[in-house]
Amino acid sequence: MKKLIQLTIALLAIPASAWAGSTPVTFDMLVSLGARGCVPNARGTVTITSVGPVEHMHVSVAGLPPNTEFAFFVTQLPTAPFGMSWLQGRIQTNHLGQGSQTFVGTFSIETFSVAPGVGPAPAVHFGPFPDATLNPAMNPIHMYHVGLWFGSHAAAVAAGCPNTVTPFDGEHDAGIQVLNTRQYHDDHGPLREVTSL
Repeated sequence: MKKLIQLTIALLAIPASAWAGSTPVTFDMLVSLGARGCVPNARGTVTITSVGPVEHMHVSVAGLPPNTEFAFFVTQLPTAPFGMSWLQGRIQTNHLGQGSQTFVGTFSIETFSVAPGVGPAPAVHFGPFPDATLNPAMNPIHMYHVGLWFGSHAAAVAAGCPNTVTPFDGEHDAGIQVLNTRQYHDDHGPLREVTSL
């Protein structure tokens, strides 16, 4: 235990500048094809900076409906069928339709999901996309794309978008995808350009 405390103190003593050895990676998010008719000016910019054992991902969005919540995902594919995806967090727009958020995690060439075996999963949502009660077994699958969805299908309809319900929010009743990284190849999304220190 004493050695663990000493190691922790030593790591805390390392200045932040020592971790800052990589160049930030910046890329745009494009308006999704399904949202062009209702939010044609939507846009986003993402900057990922490696800071030692993690990355900081700063996301800025604009041209969106004001005072609206959006769900931000890391995805395997930029467009349908999307592949493996996880909810990274939410972005709330202000009265000008602008928003930003900074996430901390692994957003690099090492970003992946894995399930060495099948196991029980909690079922807590039972709407149009009910939770699975077992996970499928799978080898590591890398996820190098990001996407932004309306946090509810009602918000999408209020913006003049299609009334399509998707599973891309915490309760699995989101609206359509608004922004994505489809300008990158399916197997070479922008997160693949980020190397961990």
